[in-house]
Amino acid sequence: MKVVITNPAAQESDKRTQAPNNPTALCFAFDNTYARELDGFYVSWKAAQVARPRLVKFNRELAEELGLDADALDSERGARIFAGNEIPEGAAPLAQAYAGHQFGGFVPQLGDGRALLLGEVVDRSGQRRDIQLKGSGPTPFSRAGDGRAALGPVLREYLIGEAMHALGIPTTRALAGVLTGAPVFRETALPGAVLTRVAASHIRVGTFQFFAARGEQAKVQRLADYVIDRHYPELKEQANPYLGLLERVCDKLAALVAGWMHVGFIHGVMNTDNMAISGETIDYGPCAFMDHYDPATVFSSIDTHGRYAYANQPKIAHWNLARFAEALLALLDADRNRAVARASDVVNNFPQLYERHWLNGMRAKLGLLTKEEADLNLATEFLTAMAGNKVDHTLAFRYLANAALGDEEPLRALFSDPSAYDLWSQYWRARLAREATAPLERARAMRRANPAFIPRNHRVEEALSAAVERDDYAPFDTLLNILAHPFDDQPEFAAFAEPAPDGQGCYRTFCGT
Repeated sequence: MKVVITNPAAQESDKRTQAPNNPTALCFAFDNTYARELDGFYVSWKAAQVARPRLVKFNRELAEELGLDADALDSERGARIFAGNEIPEGAAPLAQAYAGHQFGGFVPQLGDGRALLLGEVVDRSGQRRDIQLKGSGPTPFSRAGDGRAALGPVLREYLIGEAMHALGIPTTRALAGVLTGAPVFRETALPGAVLTRVAASHIRVGTFQFFAARGEQAKVQRLADYVIDRHYPELKEQANPYLGLLERVCDKLAALVAGWMHVGFIHGVMNTDNMAISGETIDYGPCAFMDHYDPATVFSSIDTHGRYAYANQPKIAHWNLARFAEALLALLDADRNRAVARASDVVNNFPQLYERHWLNGMRAKLGLLTKEEADLNLATEFLTAMAGNKVDHTLAFRYLANAALGDEEPLRALFSDPSAYDLWSQYWRARLAREATAPLERARAMRRANPAFIPRNHRVEEALSAAVERDDYAPFDTLLNILAHPFDDQPEFAAFAEPAPDGQGCYRTFCGT
């Protein structure tokens, strides 16, 4: 495959849309290391023009964090840029190449089929960030797709990404959402839209797999060197920096998935092309949040066998890590057997790393600051009792703070058989008694670990339906503002903390591509 090509038609449009020496050009201060250093890893491409771009969502806080001019971007010109109609000065639009295991089957060529990396900026804290357009039209990786996105999935990714950020879980974020003025055709005609996504990078496990599967080990090494320089520069001092890279990604993935589990998040499509090397959550297509605790919960309509069910997420992350290790093998040791042994040591340590991250988070949720060997059993027994009584995951943990202060009735009332809670509570209270933390201080810490608000699926659907069907963004904005403060009680929005009413039926999510 020839992966670096040009688009003559798009280059012609550049003469109209990009003005390199225009003194009024918006300054993104792009510094595009991926385009500059990794020739052969992407296709240079341009977005397809859209008829009537309209900016419907703009993240001013994130724009300012990136060092961008929020006032200038919150405009018609900003809409043209975020739609792909105008290329800002310094941008180097490209579609990245990657492969991936999708539901366990390897696909040797995927790539950005509907996304373009505009470029990279260094934010106010000195961190390098990608700015990418998603839904910007077909690319050479589109595989007969239209390269477009519908408004509903764009708004979903915007909302869930911002919610995850507020929950403290590493994630890509949304800078803007733009209506294109043209429909996209899925099961029905839907409003077309483009998302502007911001990430630490868009390098995936599948990026390494793309070149490893072709036997292009020199490119695997170039990519690994780039990732180390960009994300983990401290590894350059190690005797074997590539082994260090595998170890670091192992720990990042373990911590990330533990964070998902703590808030009842189900990604829905944990393919290796959706696992970011940076340790961020990426690609929110069929994701959702669990209401009542059930380890077998699946929401995605395409996950017919439950491969990516809630309880399977740590195992899938472990499996994906093994695929990353396979792509790195030639870099770990010149001797194949030693390379396999070294990789196996790291990969086989994933369950222990995950359990450590998960249990540390569970201790915080249960109000425990010290560590005891029996804490794992205490946490799992609470979850078992919740599962047996179909207890709401978020409410149960939120109510624990009040229960720790003696007000147990709201929590007991969540259990169809309150005696199941009473039995567990005896052990929990005995464990709390061995902590030196003052009760009020403990309760405050528990509220910081247990959100009152998550993106409840029925509320998300209400907000998306209002925007898509009626061009009414008020419900979306209300929900977005609530989710920006998930650990605050916000009594005026108490209804948004509640699960869906009984009788709403089985909730299903869709990929949106």
